[in-house]
Amino acid sequence: MKLYAARHGQTIWNAQNRICGRTDVDLTEKGIQQAKILAAAVEKCAVDVILSSPLKRARDTSQIVAEHNRIPVLVEDRLTEQDYGIYEGVDGKNPAFLENKRQFAYRYPQGESMMLAACRVYGLLDQVKERYKDRNVLIISHGGVCRIIRTYFMDMTNEEFFRYTLGNGKIEEYEWPEHSGRAGEECRKP
Repeated sequence: MKLYAARHGQTIWNAQNRICGRTDVDLTEKGIQQAKILAAAVEKCAVDVILSSPLKRARDTSQIVAEHNRIPVLVEDRLTEQDYGIYEGVDGKNPAFLENKRQFAYRYPQGESMMLAACRVYGLLDQVKERYKDRNVLIISHGGVCRIIRTYFMDMTNEEFFRYTLGNGKIEEYEWPEHSGRAGEECRKP
């Protein structure tokens, strides 16, 4: 059993280097082409099911991959991109945003912290591991979610985490860890 994580194709906000969390933006023509390239790459992965973020850019990418490979798609709300609050739509090089991005336990003003986002994604990954024991799963989501998924499978320093980006339309393969899960009950809301 393997988990594959992919990022949606390019959006206009990606092309403009604008922070895009919960805003529902469309794929660009380049993003559609990236999704088609991703669909061809998935042919070699023997994927049984796709779990997609509910945001349009991820759903559209998932649909292209699913139709090409005849794989079912399930929409999973916990794969929604992190809520960047007041930084939604600002330039990705904004100094205040970059400083906030380094503070994992600090909520983006009017948004969510990286730790809160990791809690929901880790909880989902624990469930996926149990529910799809003998199947290969492809998750199609967002840059921030893909960064969190990576930490579920491998340790990263804070600086590595801060700098890591999975490109639009790119895919990574992971092997499930031997232990029963990383998040456990402590991440569930009271």
